[in-house]
Amino acid sequence: MPRSVEGRNIYLCSPEYMASFARKFTKAGVQFIGGCCGTTPQHIRAMKSALRATDAQAAAQRTTKREPIVTETPPVAIEERSRLGRLVHEGAFITMVEIVPPRGIDCSKELKGAQEMADLGIHAINVPDSPRASARMSAQSLCIQIQQKTGIETLLHYTCRDRNVLSIQSDLLGASSIGLKNILCLTGDPPKLGNYPDATAVYDVDAIGLVNIVHRLNHGLDIGGNPIGESTGFTIAVAANPGVPDLDNEVRRFAWKVEAGAEYGITQPVFDLRVLETFLKRIEGFRIPIVAGIWPLTSLRNAEFMKNDLRVSVPDEILARMSRASSPDAARAEGILIAQEMLAAARTMVQGVQVSAPFGRYGAAAAVLAAVLPGRTSHEPARTQPEESRVGQL
Repeated sequence: MPRSVEGRNIYLCSPEYMASFARKFTKAGVQFIGGCCGTTPQHIRAMKSALRATDAQAAAQRTTKREPIVTETPPVAIEERSRLGRLVHEGAFITMVEIVPPRGIDCSKELKGAQEMADLGIHAINVPDSPRASARMSAQSLCIQIQQKTGIETLLHYTCRDRNVLSIQSDLLGASSIGLKNILCLTGDPPKLGNYPDATAVYDVDAIGLVNIVHRLNHGLDIGGNPIGESTGFTIAVAANPGVPDLDNEVRRFAWKVEAGAEYGITQPVFDLRVLETFLKRIEGFRIPIVAGIWPLTSLRNAEFMKNDLRVSVPDEILARMSRASSPDAARAEGILIAQEMLAAARTMVQGVQVSAPFGRYGAAAAVLAAVLPGRTSHEPARTQPEESRVGQL
């Protein structure tokens, strides 16, 4: 299906991906295969090549009993790939904090925040990949610096917006080789949402195609089925938005992500438990561990931005609570209280939470997580950082 990218309908399905389904269809008994809109000569050529190889393999199997040559290298069990993978496998309640890369080259504040989170017992740090199509430090760079300098494990967000399939594979091979073993597969916000709206987007694949690529790399194969040797050994996470208006499409895409190889999911911030409950009920047939996103609101404006710009379900009662705050400090305190309530209510429904640190306020994230951190209670005060000027930011 095409996707609307900057006003243009673009078909993101690669020839290799389409060819893989040609093989599946013939195996299911289909006798005629072709393509419709978005199909290029390259797609037809890839399908023909795949089917010729399938026919040759079937003929060979009819004439010989030789064992097929196995070129893939399956990954080790998820619990052996990373600490986060072990927690997912064991069913432990996972705690993550999101730290956004800086706009410049100085990441001392982010490293300090990561160290504070590690000292509190947080399991992992989430690092977004140029969120809202903004130009920021490489997420991979910040991830490896956090792991090397603080010891806490990271979850790398990786988007398809800026990279073709060659760059994607190169990046992921490099990430695995330097010790990044957890990845969140995302399509990525279009450039028109960011600081450089005229920048060119790539989108060779979307999040579903990216999961397919990572899954193949985990089995020692590139997207062409060629062996690469050792498995990359990633744990594969995907995103979900329970509050999106078209929930049917979101559930359908989530099912495809699971089929492609997703091993756990992380939701957009949750402000409405009814929305989360509905989503979890809809995915019962293909349920994987779910980590709920939690965002401590900082102001009424912040809440309105989440609802109107990020398509997050924010109930009117939440907006009303934020509007009644008498000062910026009161608004932030109310936002933390709402986040604590969401965490407490969702805790029995999910396998963990990802708490954001809005505008670098790591103390707010710690305060939200206080009830589930080792050795602390929700009544203990969290460390806070001095207020910064955030003129024009949401």
